[in-house]
Amino acid sequence: QDKGTKMTEFWLISAPGEKTCQQTWEKLHAATTKHNNLSINSKFNIPDLKVGTLDVLVGLSDELAKLDAFVESVVKKVAQYMADVLEDSKDKVQENLLANGGLLEQQRQAEHKFYSSYLDIVSFLFIFQGVNQIDNDLKARASAYNNLKGNLQNLERKNAGSLLTRSLADIVKKEDFVLDSEYLVTLLVIVPKLNYNDWVKQYETLAEMVVPRSSNVLFEDQDSYLCNVTLFRKAVDDFKHKAREYKFMVRDFQYNEEEMKADKEEMNRLSTDKKKQFGPLVRWLKVNFSEAFIAWIHVKALRVFVESVLRYGLPVNFQAMLLQPNKKTMKKLREVLYDLYKHLDSSAAAIIDATMDIPGLNLSQQEYYPYVYYKIDCNLLEFK
Repeated sequence: QDKGTKMTEFWLISAPGEKTCQQTWEKLHAATTKHNNLSINSKFNIPDLKVGTLDVLVGLSDELAKLDAFVESVVKKVAQYMADVLEDSKDKVQENLLANGGLLEQQRQAEHKFYSSYLDIVSFLFIFQGVNQIDNDLKARASAYNNLKGNLQNLERKNAGSLLTRSLADIVKKEDFVLDSEYLVTLLVIVPKLNYNDWVKQYETLAEMVVPRSSNVLFEDQDSYLCNVTLFRKAVDDFKHKAREYKFMVRDFQYNEEEMKADKEEMNRLSTDKKKQFGPLVRWLKVNFSEAFIAWIHVKALRVFVESVLRYGLPVNFQAMLLQPNKKTMKKLREVLYDLYKHLDSSAAAIIDATMDIPGLNLSQQEYYPYVYYKIDCNLLEFK
């Protein structure tokens, strides 16, 4: 699958070998290409696995269904977290997930990476442990990175927003204040732009002992000015009270160079840490998405094997095939497959024939066909 195409769903199906398995493959390929390429097809090679009794296979079939759901959930989590980490560049999610040569390439890797030639619970446990490790590592890494991101966002929030609430550390300078005076103090006042003329006229008379001409505009946002004003300490309460009547808000602020420096340093530290962790985290997500995805395809292949033996019997004689349906002609593809394989299972054929006559009954909800069928839904991995 090249990077230009959208991820979609794949159908992993199997049918019994005719005279040879090659013939089964050719028959399917001819049927789907005869009607304007209903799907892109490839053989899916499953090695000859050692099979126990049919009873054992029935039990394994249930275990595999649970394992399939678990591995799929981890694949989705890794993909979703990649989207979260890439924040503004969600369009890059797919190319990052497709890093190892695309999904079809990963499916081919899954074919070659059979963990065990035995079909048993021990081999399933091996897959479960590997994917469970990815799940646990993801929780730990996500928690650490989210924590860092959250702390940084909180600090950024403090440095944004309205003048009434935002941090003033990056706005005010030492020279805006009268410092270390026994009698005088500098206040910071938020003055709505609409009331600025009133401020200029009034501030010197809002209380006794305001230093004339001591107010300057230090900063402005959309709605307000940040002004300083110097007055005698004992007049502060009076001044605040009177200012409020005119909608001038005095900010509770002490100029403290050490504190402001510490805040800035903390923000720089968090920002640097986040940048440092970003690259390795994205790399980890790429590698482990690929690992989890390969494990998922592997589980699907095991399910096809078990289900094919249960349905078509022993000796093992079936051909597994991977189809990438054309989105526009899925319904037609289903019909072609149905005609091709309805002879395999008369009861399934009867159910399907009946539902085809009942309008409004959704066939796909049955998800049972005369042939072995599993869907690999890569639409789960699309992010807007």
